[in-house]
Amino acid sequence: MATNAGNKLSREEYRRRMDLEAARKAGTAPAEVDEEGRAINPHIPQYIAQAPWYMDIGRPSLSHQRTAPEYDNTAKKFANWYDRSVKGQQATKFRKGACTNCGAMGHNAKDCVERPRKRGAAKTNKDIAADDVIMDVGGNYEAKRDRWNGYDPAEHKRVYDEYTAVEAARQKIREEEIDKAGEKDLAVVAKTGKGKEKKPDDDFGSSEDEDEDEDKYADAADAVGQKVNAKTRVTVRNLRIREDTAKYLLNLDVDSAHYDPKTRSMREAPNRNVSPEDATFAGDNFARHSGDATNIQTAQLFAWQSAARGHEVHLQANPTAAALAHDEFKVKKDELRDTNKVGILDRYGGGEYLDPSRVPRELRTGQTEEYVEYSRTGAVIKGRERAKARSKYDEDFFPGNHTSVWGSWYDTSSRGWAYACCHSAIFNSYCQGAAGIEAAKASTALTLLESKNQDEPTKSLADQHAERLARGEDVQRAQPNRARHAGDADGEVVLDKDRLRKALEEERKRKRGDDEDWGDDRKKKWGASGGAVVGDVTEEELEAYRMSRDAGYEDPMANLKGDELLPLDHGK
Repeated sequence: MATNAGNKLSREEYRRRMDLEAARKAGTAPAEVDEEGRAINPHIPQYIAQAPWYMDIGRPSLSHQRTAPEYDNTAKKFANWYDRSVKGQQATKFRKGACTNCGAMGHNAKDCVERPRKRGAAKTNKDIAADDVIMDVGGNYEAKRDRWNGYDPAEHKRVYDEYTAVEAARQKIREEEIDKAGEKDLAVVAKTGKGKEKKPDDDFGSSEDEDEDEDKYADAADAVGQKVNAKTRVTVRNLRIREDTAKYLLNLDVDSAHYDPKTRSMREAPNRNVSPEDATFAGDNFARHSGDATNIQTAQLFAWQSAARGHEVHLQANPTAAALAHDEFKVKKDELRDTNKVGILDRYGGGEYLDPSRVPRELRTGQTEEYVEYSRTGAVIKGRERAKARSKYDEDFFPGNHTSVWGSWYDTSSRGWAYACCHSAIFNSYCQGAAGIEAAKASTALTLLESKNQDEPTKSLADQHAERLARGEDVQRAQPNRARHAGDADGEVVLDKDRLRKALEEERKRKRGDDEDWGDDRKKKWGASGGAVVGDVTEEELEAYRMSRDAGYEDPMANLKGDELLPLDHGK
């Protein structure tokens, strides 16, 4: 049988299959054909015709029994790789389908490796990069993804030579330090022997050669827990240093953290009153909550929960599928959270309060998880001091001999900004110091008015009347118009009849409310003090107003007769 054993067959299907195989062996039915169109001998045993699971192609075939193509063991295949130094032609104008960032053909803006431009080549049509050269190196799936494919082994010699040179320089420095220490010790010994004035004895080895031998013996001596090679001067530690305190000696209290002598582990912290950052040993569990340990725990928890819900997710059996499923779950979870947030905001409102720009700056930056401890002098004892925010403008820069910046003083009289050092309201002016302040104060409008009033004292009304009489002016024209209408004036006022008639018509319209100009305040003339201008009222207008008042426009009872006021039976 040349086909693979698939799912479980029913009795009827199994009987038909066996009948088909018997007919093929008898020659009454055509034989099976492989992917190349060649017939498969039906007498081949099943264990030969059936392909293993890792080489199954899903149809009858004997390709798994044929010899694989010869492996190319020549060095030519290493030369057939991507040439990273080759660039294509460089265009002068942007072309359709090119990268919108650099303008090169062969990739898009998402895969562009150049610096993101503020305005891409698609808009500026300048600095078009050279096109990418796409090379087809061939190879199978593993060859295309081989991280060492195309690597030149000769490049490693440069790295090896660099490390060799560094190690030689380090060894030379160590030898010089040891030689200096030995010379110092020899000088101390020679000084001591000279003071005692003893002759050198060859039996006790006072020569320099024997001293060098003693240094060699001292270098060759191994310390406890260490293995020292005097030639390479490399120390190999095979035991822990005796100065390291054991975990069970950090806290001798029997009620402290449990120590397991078999595994030499102490999961909890021995000193709970000391913070993990300041403690020399915070327990073995402290390392379990740092790095990728939390990510692995989260992935394992997700795999357990998914398996409980009926999904085939196993972190150890198929970690790649579990990681992909976990990533997909996190993306969907974020999308669902955003959808719920948008739905709540659409239903209940309040999205404007989530805008960070509306939150006060002292609330946004006032609270932080960063702990900083200061001393009485202001020095940082523990933690890190926050760096001060700097402006993009020049700070502590005072041009023009100024000692303050522009806008540091506000002039209330002129309602403008100025320098606080000289009160000069001219930007980029030269500072004059106190003299400039006095000059600015003397040039204000209030100071000029006060100086004018001091130079010209005010005169009384009697003095002004005497001066006008001396100049021969008409005193009657200086009086108000209402005095002449009241009969206080001696002369008669000459009125123009046409103007008076026109003024009476306008006054009647104003009384009736027909004239729109009288009710519209926007068409009135207004003075600087905020009131309407009344100085342009003519004599004819005043006379018309007086005549209208005499006609009874102001008295509501003036139009009623005497008999209407009294009842008919007034004689009773």
